[in-house]
This record gives sequence, structure tokens and C-alpha cells, in this order.
Amino acid sequence: MGRYYLGDCRAILPTFPDQCIDFVLTDPPYLVNYQDRTGRSIANDREADWLAPAFKETYRVLRRDAFCVSFYGWNRVDQFFKAWKEAGFRVVGHLVFAKTYQSSAKYVQYRHESAYLLAKGKPALPVNPLPDLLPWKYTGNKLHPTQKPVESLAPLVEAFSEPGAIVLDPFAGSGSTCVAAHKAGRRYIGIELDAGYHAAGLDRLAAQGRA
Repeated sequence: MGRYYLGDCRAILPTFPDQCIDFVLTDPPYLVNYQDRTGRSIANDREADWLAPAFKETYRVLRRDAFCVSFYGWNRVDQFFKAWKEAGFRVVGHLVFAKTYQSSAKYVQYRHESAYLLAKGKPALPVNPLPDLLPWKYTGNKLHPTQKPVESLAPLVEAFSEPGAIVLDPFAGSGSTCVAAHKAGRRYIGIELDAGYHAAGLDRLAAQGRA
């Protein structure tokens, strides 16, 4: 069971009731005006005016004593931290995904992705904590310029939610979080602003039998 909305999460999330989400896993724009080799870009990747209101609503709809995992732009981490903390989240962990390749190189080779583990309230400590260094599988970015691998998201879904839980991605892109949630036996809610990426996500979910 799942829903995959086309639209702005700042408009859609306020229609949800308080504390209706069990886990949030999301990959918001990094605020770097990214453009890939083919010219594809990401909406709202320049200005940060959406950042605080989006995470404020994300916090509201997340149930108490639950987690949010958010990827972020490493060179804009101050803005992400400010938005997360103003929303009410506590930073309780940091996750690094090791790549077997470099995505680009400037002063250093960029060979990892990273995300923060955020908590609302005081979630129970896990019996077997997830390691903070995890593998990464290259997707080829065929459906989205920053497409995240389902294989890397699935362990997060399984570690921080229970079977049957509702997993939210307010910046769903081509639906990787939704696919990972479905495969793990969770329900999902995805929201994506760009019509093209949303359509790609619908196709992926249809292939899973869960559009």
C-alpha cells in the first residue's frame, strides 16, 4: 500500500494529520545548483527558503520517538542543521556510504555519500545497531540525476521502522525510498515536485505492482 504524490511537500504535508508517519527517509536538494552531464537539474536546488518549512512539517507528521534519515549537501550542512534543529529534531547519528568509484574530483576525490540520523523524542535503542559505514551501489542515475540505490536505502528502512510501518519521503525523486519501503514490507508515502521524475517513479512502482 502506498501513495506517490506529484506536488510541493510544503503544500501536501499540511494536509496530513499529526504523528501519522513512522519513519522518514529522504534525499532533499543539496542547495548546490547541481546539473549533470546531460543538463538535468533538480528543483529548488539554489535557494533554501523551502528547507525550514519542509522539515517543520516533516517533524509534525512524524510520530513521537521515531527517526528521520536525511541526506544533505555537505557544503551546506550549516543550513541543514539549522532547519533540522529549529524543527525540533535531535541529531543522533551520522551515516557514510562508501563508493567504489569517484563521483567527481576537485581538491579531493568524492567517494562517499552521507546522511544524518535525526530523532523526534527518544526512540528506543536498537538491539543490533546499524553500522555507520555502509556500502553504496552505483545506479547509473538513469531515472534521476542523483538517484539513490534501493540496495543502500533498504537497510535504513529495515533498521529504523517495523514491518507494516508508514515510510515518508517528502523529496522522493524517482521513488527509490518508496521502492525500498515496499520491498521491505512497509507502506510508503512519496512526494515529488518534478513531473518527469514523478512519472519515472510511478513506472518503477508499477513494475513492483504498487503504483
